[in-house]
Amino acid sequence: MTDARFDGRTVLITGGGSGLGRATAVRLAAEGAKLALVDISEAGLAATAEAVREAAPGAELITVLADVSQEADVQRYVDETLAAFGRIDGFFNNAGIEGKQNLTEDFTATEFDRVVAINLRGVFLGLEKVLGVMRGQGGGAVVNTASVGGIRGVGNQSGYAAAKHGVVGLTRNSAVEYGADGVRVNAIAPGAIWTPMVENSMKQIDADNPRKAAEQFIQANPAKRYGEAAEIAAVVAFLMSDDASYVNAAVVPIDGGQSAKY
Repeated sequence: MTDARFDGRTVLITGGGSGLGRATAVRLAAEGAKLALVDISEAGLAATAEAVREAAPGAELITVLADVSQEADVQRYVDETLAAFGRIDGFFNNAGIEGKQNLTEDFTATEFDRVVAINLRGVFLGLEKVLGVMRGQGGGAVVNTASVGGIRGVGNQSGYAAAKHGVVGLTRNSAVEYGADGVRVNAIAPGAIWTPMVENSMKQIDADNPRKAAEQFIQANPAKRYGEAAEIAAVVAFLMSDDASYVNAAVVPIDGGQSAKY
């Protein structure tokens, strides 16, 4: 039987149309959460809503089509969540892209700006609009999606690395600012998790055989396998729950031990 840690609680999820966002939506709905799902893909949102209802037939949810890099869109997804549910207890600030892989000298300012706009500006805008709501209601829990690329160098990912390191900084800064208000702000740092984004990354390495590239890539990992989105969702659910009531400003690697390997 699944715990009901989120009964009566509302959780807002960006990037809810696929990958980690979808897996977390399913997990939280099964634990009783009301959901506001945000994504730029209408089809992705519809597929997640279907998956949620399969896992938790009585789940309450809304979907909001929005671009997290646009301030007006961010304000709108917050407003629509509050209009539907009246509060925001949890915020999975998750939407992101990888961008094209290239050496820094070939990365281009255009691509850098595109990746940072979604992965860093989008996270900041979400924090800007949600933290005041949580402070006003007397508490809440935020989980930002960083990356192992936000705690160490990966290579060929200038925009992604800069943005995800920035997410770590935003997490720690906001955690210090809002801890006394009963608002906890943590981050996850996923490693090689098999999601559509990672699959696209492998296609950049080997367009004809991304699975072969993936198997070669994973040999450096102590666990010798990719993580599953559901494994990330379990950690996000913990960080948002009262079980993590004294966890604040943490950046949790979920990578099979790869980031600790010399």
